[in-house]
Amino acid sequence: MTRPDPPSSADRADLAALIADGAPFALIARTPDTVELLTGDVVDVELLADIPLQDATGRAREVLALVPYRQVRERGFACHDDGAPLRCLVVADHREVPRAEVMAGLPAHPVPLIEPGFDISDEDYAQIVRTVIADEIGRGEGANFVIRRDFTAGVDGDPVTTALTWFRALLEHERGAYWTFAVVTDGHIAVGASPEAHVSAQDGVVTMNPISGTFRHPAGGATVETLTAFLESTKETEELFMVVDEELKMMSAVCSDGGRITGPHLKEMSRLTHTEYVLRGRSRLDPRDILRETMFAPTVTGSPMQNACTVIARHEATPRGYYSGVAALFTPRPGATDTDGGASHDLDAPILIRTAYLQDGRLRVPVGATLVRHSDPYGEVGETHGKAAGVLGAIGAIPRELVATTASDAIDEDAPAPEPRALADDPGIAALLASRNGRLAAFWLNPQDPGEVGPFAGRSAIVIDAEDRFTTMLAHQLRHLGLDVEILPWQDVDDRRVDTAELVVAGPGPGDPRDVSSERIRRMRDIVRRRTASGRPLLAVCLSHQILADAVGVGLAPLSAPHQGLQKTVDLFGTDASIGFYNTFTARVAPGVTRIGDTEIAAGPDGDVFALRGPSYASVQGHLESILSRDGMTTLERLVGHALGYSAA
Repeated sequence: MTRPDPPSSADRADLAALIADGAPFALIARTPDTVELLTGDVVDVELLADIPLQDATGRAREVLALVPYRQVRERGFACHDDGAPLRCLVVADHREVPRAEVMAGLPAHPVPLIEPGFDISDEDYAQIVRTVIADEIGRGEGANFVIRRDFTAGVDGDPVTTALTWFRALLEHERGAYWTFAVVTDGHIAVGASPEAHVSAQDGVVTMNPISGTFRHPAGGATVETLTAFLESTKETEELFMVVDEELKMMSAVCSDGGRITGPHLKEMSRLTHTEYVLRGRSRLDPRDILRETMFAPTVTGSPMQNACTVIARHEATPRGYYSGVAALFTPRPGATDTDGGASHDLDAPILIRTAYLQDGRLRVPVGATLVRHSDPYGEVGETHGKAAGVLGAIGAIPRELVATTASDAIDEDAPAPEPRALADDPGIAALLASRNGRLAAFWLNPQDPGEVGPFAGRSAIVIDAEDRFTTMLAHQLRHLGLDVEILPWQDVDDRRVDTAELVVAGPGPGDPRDVSSERIRRMRDIVRRRTASGRPLLAVCLSHQILADAVGVGLAPLSAPHQGLQKTVDLFGTDASIGFYNTFTARVAPGVTRIGDTEIAAGPDGDVFALRGPSYASVQGHLESILSRDGMTTLERLVGHALGYSAA
């Protein structure tokens, strides 16, 4: 192998001139051989809708936007508002430069760190983990939550030179990143190698890429044996399934076909390996609207999303800045007209993780761990250390770990360092990954026929969202069953809609169903009670199932261990069904009880109630819409059919 021709001195000088005059710029590596250089003017805007995709004459233009976490306010979610700007680089010039030319023009001297360390001690972070498991997951506030801590240090020297030094180190030593980038604007510098595309939209096809599970390579590199142990971990597997469910909620909100999943795959980087799926669907929305509806990735927030933001605000004492936001590149589509508005643009938006921020002479590397019901506090502490070390090692701030290579790797002194052998190519690893899909719902794995006429064609329903957007997936499934469906937030549903809707689907949500101090719980209890009293069709799911159970005289109790992301096969009125559960509370009867008054009860041997059926109503504890519900669609059809009075159900 021969090296490419070296860049000329004129090329190097041109690159230096573009980035040395104090003007804002961005360097982005999305392919192995080139680096994109974007220059232009910076505009800060308040809302995503304000991102200036057209100039004063209506002509489409390219924009790179740094979207801070605080933009979740646009969806009414809680956050510590630090005023971080929604910063837009309006691109005047976009050129592709051979990577060799860029490398030749970038500095390579070390950047020492001053007084480095985490802002939260290991013991304090471990205590936060314990508190979140006990007080949030343990009380039904959600399935998983990401709580961050920041690695900080002082940095001397010119900030632009520092940023370029770190960017060079990432180009030279990191692999497997979706974007490797440096964005330099006045007062804000971000340099990173994000492994994860949060959302993209190209020619109407929306793609999301949920990544979860973090395997830190041991000394000497990852091996088949060490990776196998990671892939067999129940925690890591369930963590990935939960984030896929959460991102399918978003896909179902923006895509007419709800989205289809492919995978799982390995995301192999220099020091870390993750597991991932890819979700795809079609949408006609403005990409700014797609971005708003998908703020932000559950892999860096938690689920359900709205309550995850509330939990983050309770347990993170400081604002997030840009951590867990996105870098969003809006590019005009060839052939699109100026009158198309935002629909004239494609979108490419990686998550702002694995990123170092430099401001006022301080380095900040935010990292977080995904906390689930069986998280080990010190294991999560170790995960934050591993993620921080991955970033710091990649930018050359700490010694880099060795990356394993195989003995058969040929050595060519004139060639770049060879890529390590992809462990995903090992037959045993590939089989282990593929086996995961045997647990999942075929509805989300297979292409969905948009022309299919469902059994309830001509009927209609309202789905009441109790702050868990599983309702978007549920609505999508109901539409496949033929129903005309509208989703309404719990606070927007008046009594007239409750009384007149053909079918009311009372949805899931976080919290304790017994907590009458909560306005949301009180309203959901009123909706369920009003609907059952009317004798009109009702389907109640998860939280609403528990509320219905209470209304018909079944007691409620917390589970000894939360069922968050748990798959179980249960007997539902004589038929076994494999269903995914996300519950901390349960309705419970004495073992063997199968009826109370007019209500049939499907319960396990311990008395935990999985489903109810009565005059014009049905309910289910599990999430039939979840990817974990292999029998979700058939069970949903049975329960809806019962509520609507179909004799064949």
